[in-house]
Amino acid sequence: MRAMHATAEVDFHADAFLERVSPHFVDDPLGRPFDAASSDLTLNPSFAAQMLGRRLKDAAVLIGLVEAAEGTRVILTQRTEHLSSHAGQVAFPGGKIDAEDGSAIVTALREAEEEIGLDPAHVDPVGCLAPYASGSGYRIVPVIARVRPGLAYVPNPHEVADVFEVPLAFLMDGANHRIGSRVWNGRTGYFYEMPYGERYIWGVTAGIIRQIWERAYGRGGEAIAGPRDG
Repeated sequence: MRAMHATAEVDFHADAFLERVSPHFVDDPLGRPFDAASSDLTLNPSFAAQMLGRRLKDAAVLIGLVEAAEGTRVILTQRTEHLSSHAGQVAFPGGKIDAEDGSAIVTALREAEEEIGLDPAHVDPVGCLAPYASGSGYRIVPVIARVRPGLAYVPNPHEVADVFEVPLAFLMDGANHRIGSRVWNGRTGYFYEMPYGERYIWGVTAGIIRQIWERAYGRGGEAIAGPRDG
């Protein structure tokens, strides 16, 4: 399907981005009711009965913003091929919220340290967005944070095949958002995809990115893209 087209010049540096997205931060993301507009149901309303009929597991991911000379970049990982969930896919550092964590921020920091060796002392959490519900059974809280530039990431070989950064300007440009589809168990499912060079960003990760874009630049802010393909 065709991509959405950018229509305006926008400042994608971290300060400008945070100014746009911070009005959408929430104090108690896990205390919020289910919102179909922030889930895989956005593109797959026919899956509602399946998703609403299961108990979602709470999780958190770190949206790490790294300032660089060429502009702000976002930390992403390539998951290893042997994992039981989302194997081989591009993902944010993150994972399930443990009872002892106490908050989504603690989970995101812990998981980032475990997965890519990111010392929490070099991370400044800024805020949390409302959770994104995935068809794979998770309620995922995006934790937005500034990360000290120039750090060497150390991927956990059991979980992470590679760590890389993508320009925030690329992820927050609606012209790079496409809609793809695949058949699972005889049913066609739709998802966002954002190919970046040899990296294929899709599924839940792309859905979270799309939700952030809609809050900061799309439905919840100044639109920089045309209407979504149906």
